[in-house]
Amino acid sequence: MPTPRPCETHLELVKFAHRLPHFAEALRHQRKIKVVALGSSSTAGADNILPYPPRLEMLLRQRFFGRMIDVINRGIGGQEAPEEYSRIESDVTTEAPVLVIWQVGTNAVYKSYNPAEVRATLEAGLDVLAAEPLDVIVMDSQYTQAIVGTDAALNLANVIMPMIAEVTSTKGVNLFSRFALMKRWADAGIPLSELDDGGQLHTSEWATNCVTQSLFGAIDEALKPEGIT
Repeated sequence: MPTPRPCETHLELVKFAHRLPHFAEALRHQRKIKVVALGSSSTAGADNILPYPPRLEMLLRQRFFGRMIDVINRGIGGQEAPEEYSRIESDVTTEAPVLVIWQVGTNAVYKSYNPAEVRATLEAGLDVLAAEPLDVIVMDSQYTQAIVGTDAALNLANVIMPMIAEVTSTKGVNLFSRFALMKRWADAGIPLSELDDGGQLHTSEWATNCVTQSLFGAIDEALKPEGIT
């Protein structure tokens, strides 16, 4: 049986710019804690591969033993920031989460969305979330064949990802750059065929697991200055 490929989480690459004060406060004083994962099929799950939200939930429950941490999956396949923005009140804020992970960018490239529309709705959505007592992490696109395998797709990805980074920086929210993380793996020699699930869009079992491990590591690191154990 072949040895599983080791998971390189590259925390130096994905480390957050900001702490997670609302999540930290909830960990100090609440047993029941909600996290909402908003996004498309990367969040909802595809092709019988367990998506990142339940994987993250397990890691958080193991790390913060004794808390009932629920990661609520609000992913809907095929959507992008414009459609997800319209669901923020019904699918996110009504749950009263202390942390929201908003995954954007994949369908912006895959379906050739207008970058200006993606930007406008991402900015508007972050403004809505900023009025709530919660922390926000924005997760950008996966780095797979369907996203970077043609010149047209790669050119659009190279517009969308910096735009997402600029918006998150301006709005003062954390960015988890899945794109940069997976590109680092590809640059290190891992074939794109091992990073996707065979359909060339969604992440493989290995990549989904390692993305989750990296996201968890970034979250845990952001909580350390808060003294959370």
